[in-house]
Amino acid sequence: MNQEGFWNDVEAGNKVNQRMKAVTGKLEGYKKLLGALEDVRTLMEMAEEEEDENLLGEIASEYAQLEKDVETLRLSTLLKGPYDSCNAVLSLHAGAGGTEAQDWVSLLYRMYGRYCEKRGYTVHELDFLDGEEAGIKSVTFEVLGESAYGYLKAEKGVHRLVRISPFDASGRRHTSFASLDVTPIFDEEDGNIEINMDEVRVDTYRASGAGGQHVNKTSSAIRMTHLPTGTVVQCQNERSQFQNRDVALRMLKGKLAELRERERLEQMAQIKGEMKHIEWGSQIRSYVFQPYTLVKDHRTNVENGNIQAVMDGELDSFIQAFLVQS
Repeated sequence: MNQEGFWNDVEAGNKVNQRMKAVTGKLEGYKKLLGALEDVRTLMEMAEEEEDENLLGEIASEYAQLEKDVETLRLSTLLKGPYDSCNAVLSLHAGAGGTEAQDWVSLLYRMYGRYCEKRGYTVHELDFLDGEEAGIKSVTFEVLGESAYGYLKAEKGVHRLVRISPFDASGRRHTSFASLDVTPIFDEEDGNIEINMDEVRVDTYRASGAGGQHVNKTSSAIRMTHLPTGTVVQCQNERSQFQNRDVALRMLKGKLAELRERERLEQMAQIKGEMKHIEWGSQIRSYVFQPYTLVKDHRTNVENGNIQAVMDGELDSFIQAFLVQS
């Protein structure tokens, strides 16, 4: 960065600067842990020398926090996948359950928004389709932040809701489903994915929903279909067709990169002769609101009875267990 002419290319310079901040942040976090460890040792020595039992409570508290921070650091080292450091695109879709399922999508959208807020991630909505009566039929949003894909890939799959429906006058219990797709997203030159645009069908259409006169009267929304694989992506929330096209292309690259990685894992499992179960789209978690409250992850068996905390974005226990198991 100190080299002459480094900032002549501002875009490239900003990318280097972002990488530098990420590495610096990791180093500073590690140094902070070393300092916390030294503080605990000092407190223990003071308590022993002065035979002061009043320090035991403080020592226990400091140690518990240190243990938690070390575990967080340990889990971050598990993110060694080829795309774990990338940003992510999440797509929520309502499944069986009609209006109830569409309301479930809106609740999940809020939950992931809260999770991202807690981690300091930035959320950028790319595509949005309102429900017919309430809720959301589908929503696609970009999550920007360190290792966003590495953590959020744990959430990919079908999410099941059991509750007494607020849309049922009889007060009956309903089961609804929503699916979440998570793909990495990277810059044009990243990811080592080449796309032959002759194999991509590009459709334009009028954007739906809020956005002003320009959005609703011009065909600015973009849908891309990769013909060899049938992969479809779309973006409508940028200000121009060109911006939507750029975002859609990056999303398509991410989906194709993920598809390639999935095929690699399946091939490795066949070579090893193992029946390795890869969770791609199967039901991963149940959220029970009535007759009791419980969130259970079916892959790791992690449970949390505080369903309100989970819906407010407390997903760390589920994601961490998935990373350890993987």
